[in-house]
Amino acid sequence: MEKYVLPLLYGLGWTSSCVSSFSLVRTAELIFNFQLKKFSIEEMITFANILMQQKKYIGHIAILMANIIFGLNTPVSRSLIPTTISPYTLTFLRMSGAMLLFWTVSLFVKREHVPYKDIFLLLLASVFGLVLNQILFIVGLSMTSPIDASIVITLLPIISMFLAAIIIKEPVTFKKVLGVLIGGSGALLLIFSHGNIQTGNSNMTGNLVILTSVVSYALYLSLFKRLISSYSPVTIMKWMFLFAIILSTPFCYKDVIHTDFSLLTTNACLRIGYVVAFATFIAYILIPVGQKVMRPTTISMYNYLQPIIASFVAIALELDKFGLKQLLSGILVFIGVYFVTRSKSRAQVEAEKTKNISNQ
Repeated sequence: MEKYVLPLLYGLGWTSSCVSSFSLVRTAELIFNFQLKKFSIEEMITFANILMQQKKYIGHIAILMANIIFGLNTPVSRSLIPTTISPYTLTFLRMSGAMLLFWTVSLFVKREHVPYKDIFLLLLASVFGLVLNQILFIVGLSMTSPIDASIVITLLPIISMFLAAIIIKEPVTFKKVLGVLIGGSGALLLIFSHGNIQTGNSNMTGNLVILTSVVSYALYLSLFKRLISSYSPVTIMKWMFLFAIILSTPFCYKDVIHTDFSLLTTNACLRIGYVVAFATFIAYILIPVGQKVMRPTTISMYNYLQPIIASFVAIALELDKFGLKQLLSGILVFIGVYFVTRSKSRAQVEAEKTKNISNQ
């Protein structure tokens, strides 16, 4: 799968970077010179800058695609639980199905040696990024309303921003804070506009459980960036999902054995297949691609797209109508992502300090 997904992202990123940075004629000239080995020093620097920028475009495209898949997964999963299967059973199917797919694909890609130290780190990454994140979210959602859950989830970029500042010393700049707030306002605008929908009972305990799930994922984004950058997505995820299924089985076992799978209709099986194959396997191939080149806060900003995607699905199914709120929400989210992306990174701040010191 990685063999086909990454070249697609590579091509999209290449096209975007070339169009935004140089004319097509200039880019073609650089490629031609590269093949003839006639690069000047200036052209080598220019080409290196293109490649660096290209990786960022690939990362943004990967995270965007992953969150579109997650956004589509929201109505699909809600159509399955709790009437068709229990939340714990669906979680078990997601983790076990993804584990089997990742280990199967790993047989057909280049094998990477993972030392025992990194295997232990992958165990911890699985705890924060998969087990606590997914199980606590399901438990919390069963205790509180979907609206409350959606509101709590919008805290992810804010929590990620402050944890990244503490753990990896990413600066909290005015532009980054402004972007997080603008993007959050777009997501909240869409969430609160559905106040007429039956949402269940709000519950503070459930909200705190979901908040713990959000903090767990934010910690995963900051703590394991170096680890994620060291290996391919297939290598990372085959180990993380292996540990996830081992750790989550005690919580899901009772529901799984009491599920009568023979009663599942073809339609239900297809929806479960989407959750496993797309919303888990493919999405979790794409996420590490973005993690390698993007900052934790920027990655978490794309989370704001999920309620917007879910809203467009409702429109397509004629359960909702397209209006000003959807348009405005989308605009605010993308403005927020732009501001966070354009905010200064730790490397840029340190480079400016070094330059100022050298000029004194």
